[in-house]
Amino acid sequence: MPVTGQRVVRRALGRRLTRLRTASGMSRRDVVEARLGISEPTLHRIETGKVPVTGANVRALCWLYGADQGITDALADLALGTSQQEWWDASPVIPEWFKLYVGLEASASRMFGYDGEVVPGELQTPEYARAIFGAEQPVDAELAERHINLRLQRQKTLFARNPPVRLVTVLGEGALARPVGGEQVMKGQIEHLRRLSEQDTVDIRVLPFSAGAHAAMAGAFRILEFDDPDDPDVVYLESHVGALYLEEQVEVDEYRRIFDLIGKDSVPVGEFR
Repeated sequence: MPVTGQRVVRRALGRRLTRLRTASGMSRRDVVEARLGISEPTLHRIETGKVPVTGANVRALCWLYGADQGITDALADLALGTSQQEWWDASPVIPEWFKLYVGLEASASRMFGYDGEVVPGELQTPEYARAIFGAEQPVDAELAERHINLRLQRQKTLFARNPPVRLVTVLGEGALARPVGGEQVMKGQIEHLRRLSEQDTVDIRVLPFSAGAHAAMAGAFRILEFDDPDDPDVVYLESHVGALYLEEQVEVDEYRRIFDLIGKDSVPVGEFR
């Protein structure tokens, strides 16, 4: 599965270069002392996927690490994508902290999510999305409409993928019980969820109030999984002003455990009444 978006490409390239450096037994200080013209802060930013990388720097690092020609050429080609923009990279409407998520979403092979209070953006109807943004009382109505259009573009991109992404979402009953936008809007939103769930690669479930206390009461989360072993799975946690990306295996495994627990207590949206 090719990575998508400059931030995701930087993340993937940085991990590959870090692995080569570690395998060579070199520290970052050793790289600086080799006088390649790459400072230690710059190398740190390259390895953590924070900056674009030139093909020349990639080839120099691969030479220093003793990588073979095939690996060197592949990573140099990957470096081209560290500056290449996708539509979300160039958008002034999407917050910087969210652009990485959009790129990861466009590259993930499988996505698992829990939302207790709101239908997630990738599953919203335009009317529901408009009601959500309206509840935040935006000062700039035109900007809010642009956000809605971008959300719909995200949906179009996600569901048009080939091969399709595997999407499993558990919604708290509260997300369907709250009349966001009024009864007709919610009726249309629930019908939309049921239609989406008829797709072979989409599984939308509901965690009913009758389940009582459950494992995900700490809040919403997403798990994004990737087929490429060089792209580790990610847990995404969002707030109003930023996001947290968890990649440590123990963290991802814990969220998988939580998702499995709430999955057992949930029912398919098509069966929920």
